Amino acid sequence: MVFRASIALVLVLVLLAGFAPGPFNTVVQSVLADVIRSVGWLYLLVVFLALTFLMYLAFGRFGNLRIGGEDAEPEFSRASWMSMLFAAGMGIGLVFWGAAEPISHFTKPPEGLAPQSMEAARASMRYAFFHWGLHPWAIYALIGLAMAWFQFNRNGRGLVSDMLQPIIGRHHRGWIGTVVNVAAVVATAIGVATTLGFGTIQIAAGIERVFGLQATVAVQMTIIAVAFVLYMASTASGVERGVKWLSNFNLALAALLAAIVLVLGPTGFIFDTFTTTLGSYLNQLVTMSLRMSPFSGSTWVADWTIFYWAWWISWAPFVGSFIARISRGRSVREFVIGVVLAPTVLGFFWFSIFGGTALWAEIFGDANLVQALGNGYETVLFTLFDSMPMPLLLSCVALVLLMIFFVTSADSAVLVLASMSTDEAGDPPLKRKLAWGVAVALVAAALLLAGGLDALQGMITIAALPFALLMVLVMVSLYRVLDEEYTRERRQAQRQRRMIDAWIAREMAAQEETQAEAARAQDQG
Repeated sequence: MVFRASIALVLVLVLLAGFAPGPFNTVVQSVLADVIRSVGWLYLLVVFLALTFLMYLAFGRFGNLRIGGEDAEPEFSRASWMSMLFAAGMGIGLVFWGAAEPISHFTKPPEGLAPQSMEAARASMRYAFFHWGLHPWAIYALIGLAMAWFQFNRNGRGLVSDMLQPIIGRHHRGWIGTVVNVAAVVATAIGVATTLGFGTIQIAAGIERVFGLQATVAVQMTIIAVAFVLYMASTASGVERGVKWLSNFNLALAALLAAIVLVLGPTGFIFDTFTTTLGSYLNQLVTMSLRMSPFSGSTWVADWTIFYWAWWISWAPFVGSFIARISRGRSVREFVIGVVLAPTVLGFFWFSIFGGTALWAEIFGDANLVQALGNGYETVLFTLFDSMPMPLLLSCVALVLLMIFFVTSADSAVLVLASMSTDEAGDPPLKRKLAWGVAVALVAAALLLAGGLDALQGMITIAALPFALLMVLVMVSLYRVLDEEYTRERRQAQRQRRMIDAWIAREMAAQEETQAEAARAQDQG
């Protein structure tokens, strides 16, 4: 039922966007304006609560509880685990926005700052850290931990509705559960398609820069078709082979590209940017987390922060389910630190390298990245490479990185979408993976045809709203089951201690009796 209903809704979306792109985009932008005006604050509040809740879980009394039970062992090494969750969770987005977002904030800064000023430059990096830091990974970690716990500790099916079982009881397998699962699957499909749309746009821009082939709609559609073949081949090989190998290779390639830019770029400036931005980010974390603009009427928060939070929320069922699948055997503390803190630091280094180099090239160098930004976000990175040594090599490495990130994100998404729309636990059938592989490719293509980035951003923000509300229920539900497990383990430990104490007491009593008998025997002798 979940599969049929969600596929039907996705196909309706594809038809509307494909055959009436103009009216479709108009409706999307109108609904988006209403959502932002009415409940934009909800996205900020829910995400901040999720981050606070996870820090409590990691460093509170639940930290030592283990996914899969006390004796569960991790299936993957820590390095492979980190590379898979990082590739699935951020991938294309980091490459797309690494240089473009700081330049965009530099030209149109938040908080009423003067454009292209030093204050705007500092704020541009701080908000890039903010948008790609603790908050998005907290969203992923919340859903991932809940899914993992219900799947491995309570014999769940790996479905979103299972996470609500402590609240709605047996209805998690009824019509309420079906509605929740369908909504999660559709939001996930749109979220994944949005990311693949961004990737397609930038790959096309890279091909134009490297090979001179103009980035037309036909080229974009060809990129999606080629990627479809690649990610379906990877998905068919399973998590233990294709997804794992591609993720490890991609993380190594991303590290190589970052290292080259770090060495060829303004190295000292990059490290100065990292430390300065990290300090200001931590100092203003709460303020940025809850900042709206009710008095100025600015749309900056809606255009950036709320869009990002909605993007991450719509990805949460997919990334959370994938992280849950590969995280058996991790403790709650290890899970939260591994999923929230470690990737955040890697993201900070990435933006310091690419964003810092872009700002340096714009302010102190001879690159005109502001002009490149006017031609599209996707052109900023390759324009930056043109101002550096070995531009062709850098562009080629970035193109390969983008394509593999595209494939790793898509093959993970296809696997998860198939699992989320199947009632049985375990690896879903290949035909279901194929159906979702086709659906994701069609949604990405349709949204690009309907209005490019505007349609992608608007659709993702709308689709994420129901799941933002669901996250609150997930926090309540997860707290209940963790509290039950903590209480059970504590009582079991207390029983074991009482048994050990009783055994020790018996042994001591027996020893004392033996000694007493020996003493009596000696006295009689």
